[in-house]
Amino acid sequence: MARVYNFSAGPAVLPEEVLSRAGSEILDYHGSGMSVMEMSHRSKAFRGIIDKAEADIRTLMGIPDTYKVLFLQGGDSLLFATTFINLAPRRKADFVLTGNWAKKAYQEARILGDPSVVASSADKGFTYIPDCSDLPIRDDADYLYICQNNTIYGTQYHTLPNTKGHALVSDQSSMFLSEPVDVTRFGCIHAGVQKNVGPAGVQVVIVREDLIPADLPGVPTMLRLKTHADKGSLYNTPNCWGIYVCGLVFQWLLDNGGLAAMREKNVEKAKVLYDYLDASGLFSPTVSDPASRSLMNVPFVTGDKDLDAEFVAKAAEAGLVNLKGHRSVGGMRASIYNAMPKEGVEALVSFMDAFERSHKGA
Repeated sequence: MARVYNFSAGPAVLPEEVLSRAGSEILDYHGSGMSVMEMSHRSKAFRGIIDKAEADIRTLMGIPDTYKVLFLQGGDSLLFATTFINLAPRRKADFVLTGNWAKKAYQEARILGDPSVVASSADKGFTYIPDCSDLPIRDDADYLYICQNNTIYGTQYHTLPNTKGHALVSDQSSMFLSEPVDVTRFGCIHAGVQKNVGPAGVQVVIVREDLIPADLPGVPTMLRLKTHADKGSLYNTPNCWGIYVCGLVFQWLLDNGGLAAMREKNVEKAKVLYDYLDASGLFSPTVSDPASRSLMNVPFVTGDKDLDAEFVAKAAEAGLVNLKGHRSVGGMRASIYNAMPKEGVEALVSFMDAFERSHKGA
């Protein structure tokens, strides 16, 4: 069966080179006579895998030695609480709400302490990034929290907020490793890898070491970042296969010019799609302001639910799959992550153009 162009928001497309290598090694990893899925996480072979993965992501992102890199489980849904428990000793954090995931992080913080919303784009259906140059951040807030790229609504921060000296905590899941990042501007970055980096089940956390509390009385062992930092992400059995595949993706990124080269490719791909949408008489992007548009997730609509459904069905028949939009937005959404080739975006635009021409005057 021929591979399709997979525009899923996550789990999402992975580089074919990575899938091929993982496939070739699935029965026998480097002469070990076993799969990575079968080997002990305490083994010398797996220690080599996780150590190389950490070294490669440090190289990719320029992560200083003053930051810990953790490979965890539980996804964002657990980390919303974990970050607050660990990084908010005063139980105060301020949030910018730009979509579902920032809202969920805020709601978890409400269970645990005293969060505050300092800006929101809910007034216009989360279709823009609010001005974050002069936020009313509380003096005693432990950190400012953002979701840097909004998978559902298709918005992205292209300028980081003015944190007024507070630590910045960022959920980067759907833009992770898509462009260069100055890690020193963040107190903590967390990302579920299933959107742009690897298979579901691994969460990468990059956290400034001095923010990790030495002790958290009353907090379960697994919810303490220090537990995982002290044990090199091997306190318990990690997602060995997921970390292995992420490591292959890190190597693929390094082999293809790193994050600066990836950003150039992503900007080029996004321009192809946005240029078509801006000129189309049938399809409209849901994010009209270019300054707020995501390079990774592009929602669009026709304005007619039946026509949207027809488009999604016919696109799938043409090998352009997983284009149905999230229920919060409707319409369509094309997630054009690192592993989506430009040819895939061009094929989508070509199909959209043909669909539009066939429905002129309808």
